[in-house]
Amino acid sequence: MSKIKYRYNPASLTYDKVELRFHHKLLRVLGFLSAVLFASFIIIVLAYTYIDSPKEKHLKREISQLELQYEILDSRLSEMDGVLAELQLRDDNIYRVIFEAEPIPGEIRKAGFGGVNKYKMLENYDNSELMVAATRNLDVITKQMYVQSKSYDEVMNLVKNKTDMLSSIPAIQPVANKDLRRMASGYGFRIDPIYKTRKMHQGMDFTANTGTEIYSTGDGKVIKVTSSRRGYGNHVMIDHGFGYVTLYGHMSKFNVRNGQKVNRGDVIGYVGNTGKSVGPHLHYEVRKNGRAINPVNFYFNDLSPDEFEEMIELSSQANQSFD
Repeated sequence: MSKIKYRYNPASLTYDKVELRFHHKLLRVLGFLSAVLFASFIIIVLAYTYIDSPKEKHLKREISQLELQYEILDSRLSEMDGVLAELQLRDDNIYRVIFEAEPIPGEIRKAGFGGVNKYKMLENYDNSELMVAATRNLDVITKQMYVQSKSYDEVMNLVKNKTDMLSSIPAIQPVANKDLRRMASGYGFRIDPIYKTRKMHQGMDFTANTGTEIYSTGDGKVIKVTSSRRGYGNHVMIDHGFGYVTLYGHMSKFNVRNGQKVNRGDVIGYVGNTGKSVGPHLHYEVRKNGRAINPVNFYFNDLSPDEFEEMIELSSQANQSFD
């Protein structure tokens, strides 16, 4: 019930009842409502700014958990990357070395993800950097694991072919040389016997009488039988597979034909003095993937450790070659 108000009238010396007009009442009501609305607005703003609703509290807890899970995921990805790096190191420096396979190039293992931005959908969020980093690391590790898996498939095939490889790799001396005295000149820079200049000698020279038997140093297929008065003279080349090719030069006669399959120890020809040669001898080369390498490292089926050391010493002498 509203209070009745009176006002003193000095003219009549009485109290007159105060009657409020409608617009005065309306203004009072509007003023009260405005004050209530303003106070409510301030309270609501402060509440939304500083006080979380139950739903907001729940969402913030979920976001906090997701951030924690992303950090754990990133940490585990780093651990996986370390394990993968160790596997790659073993693959390149142990397994592939054992089977004489080329290491996988780093640009293949570490290939990036160029071109279109794959992570655009993860940008413009509060935690975009964390999400993009974790997703990118996962993609990189996934690709590297795929490459490593393919590498192990290749190594498994090499394991299956190990027996064939061991019988194919050049592993004996090409002429009978029990006392090692037939080894006349080794691999490396030597004095040319004709031009008397220092040049690269890409094989080993074994002196022997004309007609001495020459042996295939590993299983393979004859890919070249050439008669010539120049260079290597009459010579034979054998493809042993696995990147290995051997050459036998300055022969007097052949005992094989082009395309013939041979086994280690088969007689393929006889020592001679044909081509660019200053005396009866065999010029012997081992090539791996088209590049000449030192044959002295391939006599492990013939030599004891002491004999191998002696052969190394003899082959390293900077003397004159025979061709």
